[in-house]
Amino acid sequence: MVKLIAIYRKPENVEAFDQHYNEVHAPLAAKMPGLLKLEVNRIYGTPMGESDLHLIAEMYFETKEALLQALSSPEGKAAGKDLMGFAGKLVSMHFAEVQ
Repeated sequence: MVKLIAIYRKPENVEAFDQHYNEVHAPLAAKMPGLLKLEVNRIYGTPMGESDLHLIAEMYFETKEALLQALSSPEGKAAGKDLMGFAGKLVSMHFAEVQ
């Protein structure tokens, strides 16, 4: 199993970001073919106090091929276009193998 991990830094307007993420972006991402699970983690701090991170989203797929197919699908392209429009400067994306 593999996953695509999106790590979002804290936005200037948290309320507007959360509204767009919950009402527009997450539903778009959830339509990607082959997606097994979408797990969203809201960051509330660190052991040392504040964090500059806001959210970590993990999208699980059965195989690397399924993940790449999902990203290149019309649904994946729509989610990617939306992501760059509202969070392009805040997000970093990573591929990971689940151990």
